[in-house]
Amino acid sequence: MSARPRAGRGVRTRADAAGPVAFTVNGRAVEVDRHPMARLLDVLREDLGLTGTKEGCGEGECGACTVLVDVEAVKSCQLPLKSVRGKSVRTIEGLARGETLHPVQQAFVEHDAMQCGYCTSGMILAAVSLLKKKPKPTLQDIKDGMEDNICRCGAHTRIVQAVQTAAERMAKGEGR
Repeated sequence: MSARPRAGRGVRTRADAAGPVAFTVNGRAVEVDRHPMARLLDVLREDLGLTGTKEGCGEGECGACTVLVDVEAVKSCQLPLKSVRGKSVRTIEGLARGETLHPVQQAFVEHDAMQCGYCTSGMILAAVSLLKKKPKPTLQDIKDGMEDNICRCGAHTRIVQAVQTAAERMAKGEGR
């Protein structure tokens, strides 16, 4: 039985002939020459140096790796690179405008909605996606919208309060 090289960085098979994957990340056009089935999480962290996106479980259960793809919150540990071809990806590094935090980021700071901080980037991006879909969410909308993100430190109450505050501010036109 012959060993077949594992497709990965620099290794291409006939099925991979499409070439590099071009997409936009945090407003910047990029082209990545990796196997199309490489995890977006690995591409963001290893190839693009965007380490704010964390790997928690690697199985799409915890939400630490959440990013926005065309404003939809997705688990980057489960998303193949080829899925973002031609799309826009936003990570936590691309959320603030210069020194001005996004309203969700600011509310997280004000409500001390993070302890260890490991889940925070995924939580914030999930909240941003939720508020784009439901600008005036109910308490239940927030709980439902955030249920795919786990905080092991137990800051859930403060996280919900932060999302409520951000929603109120954004509805008043503060921030974006």
